[in-house]
Amino acid sequence: MEIILSTADITTVPAGAIVNAAHHALRGGGGVDGAIHRAGGPDILRELIERYPDGTPTGTAVWTTAGALPADYVIHVVGPNYLAGQRDPALLESCYRNALRIADELAVKTLTLPAVSAGIYGWPAQSAAEVAVRTLLRTTTSVERATFCLVEPRLYKAFSRVLDQPR
Repeated sequence: MEIILSTADITTVPAGAIVNAAHHALRGGGGVDGAIHRAGGPDILRELIERYPDGTPTGTAVWTTAGALPADYVIHVVGPNYLAGQRDPALLESCYRNALRIADELAVKTLTLPAVSAGIYGWPAQSAAEVAVRTLLRTTTSVERATFCLVEPRLYKAFSRVLDQPR
């Protein structure tokens, strides 16, 4: 899998699917989640309410169509809230593995992703980057290209450090 780092707004990068860092209630919110809902339009929220009335637990992923976004699908992952004590890296890894599983089910070859949990949920940037890159590279998938949209310089630097390391 090719991993690309970008500073672009995740809602503007064409892909088969956009990965959304969602709240477990799946009703929109702030950060990446809010941006995706605003750019994608109300159809995404309507679909989430209809298909997932009870939300989804931390570490899991669900999907919807992408509304007005430059993608076919949105894969909503619920990352662990580090600041609330959800500090098990396996939960964060599970988000990425489940996103790839759904991407394969939907025959998606390209993904755009945020640094799940590294924003308002407070996951340390270097650890978030290590978990994300390691999981994408070690998970068997048909996804060919993953573009991380990292608008915060600290996240871009952390992901760059991880990708610069020998594998």
